[in-house]
Amino acid sequence: QVQLVESGGGLVQAGGSLRLSCAASGRSFGRYTMGWFRQAPGKERDFVAAISSGGGSRNYADSVKGRFTISRDNAKNTVYLQMNSLQPEDTAVYYCAAAFAPSRPVDTAYYAYWGRGTQITVSS
Repeated sequence: QVQLVESGGGLVQAGGSLRLSCAASGRSFGRYTMGWFRQAPGKERDFVAAISSGGGSRNYADSVKGRFTISRDNAKNTVYLQMNSLQPEDTAVYYCAAAFAPSRPVDTAYYAYWGRGTQITVSS
């Protein structure tokens, strides 16, 4: 029911910024919690940020608090991840995901729909 497409990835110098976008299909975008996750080579997929269906609640991984901001525009069926003060350890493939009323929005298991990812590379 939900298809997700990420965009905005690329190469950035340490200390720089990028904004990721995730465009969702369908008419029920406003009913889903949206999350961003990332996976570095040889590592597991980790939680980055999540935002509730109405945008009123947000969750962030400790590693990105104060640097990343998740937001959404339900009229555009789009969720964003603004990434500031990027560091080499942020290098990963970033995935957008959707979950319906997850009990724990930081857990990957609650997300039924996933985009194919976009590469973020931060150079030092």
